[in-house]
Amino acid sequence: MKINSFKGLTLAVLLATLAACSTTKVAEAPAVPVAVKAPTAPVAPPAQTTVKQVIAVSPLDDPNSPLAKRSVYFGFDDFQIRSSDVRTIESHAKYLVANKGAKVRLEGNADERGGREYNLALGQKRAEAVRKSLLLLGVSDSSLEAVSFGMEKPVDTAHNEDAWAKNRRVDLRYTAR
Repeated sequence: MKINSFKGLTLAVLLATLAACSTTKVAEAPAVPVAVKAPTAPVAPPAQTTVKQVIAVSPLDDPNSPLAKRSVYFGFDDFQIRSSDVRTIESHAKYLVANKGAKVRLEGNADERGGREYNLALGQKRAEAVRKSLLLLGVSDSSLEAVSFGMEKPVDTAHNEDAWAKNRRVDLRYTAR
C-alpha cells in the first residue's frame, strides 16, 4: 500500500507542475504603433579609452626646466658670475634647498691658454664662486663639492675665441638627487 500512496503523491506533484505551466490566454493590450527609423550608416563602436600612465619627470630631466642648464660661464681670466647666469644658479639653489638629499659637484674649468697650475687654480676659483652663491641662497654646505679640472676637460677643442668661451665654465654635476 505504501507503493500506491507514493505513486499517487508523485502523480499529484506532476499534475500540479503541469497545471502551473499551462497557458492561460490573458487579454493583450492593444498594439502601440512604433515609429521605425530608416536605416543609417553603421555606427562605429565607441573607441576604447586608454588610461595614460603619468610618470613624474624630475625637473632635472625636463629639457624645458631652468634646471636643464647645468653650466655657468665666465669671462677670460675671470671668476665673477655674470648676471646672465644668476637665474641658473638661483634655480639650482631652489632645487637643492627643496631636496635635502641632493648633492652637486661644481666642476671648474678653464680654456687652454695659461699654464696647467694657473688654470687649475682659476677653475677652482670659479667653482668656489658658484659654491658661495649657492650657500648665500640657502643651500647646505654638505650638498656641495667644488673641484677644478683646469683645462683638462674642454667641451670644444678648437683653438679660437668661441671654443675658449665654451670651456671657461663651471659644470653642475648632480651626484645624488
